[in-house]
Amino acid sequence: MAQSKEINISPDLIAEAVKRAMATLDKRLGQETLTDNPAGKLEAEKDYPLGTKRPDLVKSASGLALEDITLDKVISGQIGFDDVKIRPETLEYQAQIAEDIGRPNLAANLRRAAEMTKIPDDRVLEIYNSLRPYRCTKPELLDIANELETKYNAKICAALVREAADVYEKRGRLKQ
Repeated sequence: MAQSKEINISPDLIAEAVKRAMATLDKRLGQETLTDNPAGKLEAEKDYPLGTKRPDLVKSASGLALEDITLDKVISGQIGFDDVKIRPETLEYQAQIAEDIGRPNLAANLRRAAEMTKIPDDRVLEIYNSLRPYRCTKPELLDIANELETKYNAKICAALVREAADVYEKRGRLKQ
């Protein structure tokens, strides 16, 4: 008769396994998770400033390491605009540090900025202008929110635009 062996697995180990599995699934679906960080959640005390304490995590939008970006390369034309743009992951790391020091509003702003890196600059400016009072109707703002959510997977930004649409409606700040 076969004997069963009792295996003791900690809840933390199970949670970590589920987290890794979900991150792998998200990547396979083309939805890179910003919090997928092999170093774990960042902490201000040991990880801030990132450029000094964790330069391994700081890369440009084109993938250049921080140490590869020099003034000489900029002057010679070896480095372009995309080489100095920030990556959404870097903003997520900064958000984690902001949370660690008790600054949840700053963390939320950094996560919204991370989403905005996926939106073309000219579209960001158009949306910014649309969010000014009396520039759009409520349906136009809701269309922008839907675009942000569906086209750019910018759910935090979409929620902000929806909130603005509701507030503008209550305050009479919508285009008539």
